[in-house]
Amino acid sequence: MVIKKLNITFTKKDIQYLLVIALSALIYAFGMESFVKSGNLFPGGFAGISRLISLSAARYIGIDIPFGVIYWLLNFTVVLFIWGRIGHKFVLYSILWFSLSSLFTIIINVPIVTNDMLLIAVFGGLLNGLAIGLALRSNASSGGTDFIAIDLSARLKRPTWNYMLGVNAIVLVIAGLLFGWDKALYSIIFQYVSTQVVNTMHQRYKVTRLQVTTDHADEVCEAVFKTCRHGITRFPVEGAYKHQPHTMLQITINNYQLNEVIEIIRKTDSHAFISLTAVERVIGNYYQKPLD
Repeated sequence: MVIKKLNITFTKKDIQYLLVIALSALIYAFGMESFVKSGNLFPGGFAGISRLISLSAARYIGIDIPFGVIYWLLNFTVVLFIWGRIGHKFVLYSILWFSLSSLFTIIINVPIVTNDMLLIAVFGGLLNGLAIGLALRSNASSGGTDFIAIDLSARLKRPTWNYMLGVNAIVLVIAGLLFGWDKALYSIIFQYVSTQVVNTMHQRYKVTRLQVTTDHADEVCEAVFKTCRHGITRFPVEGAYKHQPHTMLQITINNYQLNEVIEIIRKTDSHAFISLTAVERVIGNYYQKPLD
């Protein structure tokens, strides 16, 4: 294994990212201790595997290994293999996230909010998805299967978080055999809610097509090119009512760039008419900005 030289540039925005990462890790730890632990649920990815190992070690060999310790070791092992394949800053922020999450699950002591299993599954999943979603929006992740999902999303140019539900099925089957099928079934609800929240919050691999009708096409194109690295297709069009010529610009961009691009278009041409359409998938030469 070769550790490559760090390729990182920090900006003022990274301070905001670091604060959100710390908050996200705290929310995650609270959800794990107050909901997952009290309901004996099994989250997706390495969190579920860590709980399986921790509970199995305590039940079958009498060794109490904290969840946080196992979770950190599993995630850090993956880091050793993916280092250099994903942006260094992203990996370091992910290390910070799962390190803080692991630490918080060990040191914090939170009350049990409810004993109702359905409420535990739903609201625990909401907190779990919120925490991971905040991390992803701050250029971090929870590591483990997140790295796999991010790599697949980059390759396929579409969200792949729902695919992780299939991967987690193996963990749930083992959990059902060892600790009861009711826990495994409630864990499915937990994982589904969490995945949907993440899928909603994480916009990086969602794509939107903008159609912009403008009388200042050159200026709008120049402004967009300064904002993002995406091509623009131009069409000469005519208004049906006044029969005046206009230009229609078609732009396909990532959703996380969407507000910035719309704002710059409006500043360049306040009378521009903009329509948005969700894009299911992009095939062909499409630029996806790599993770930092």
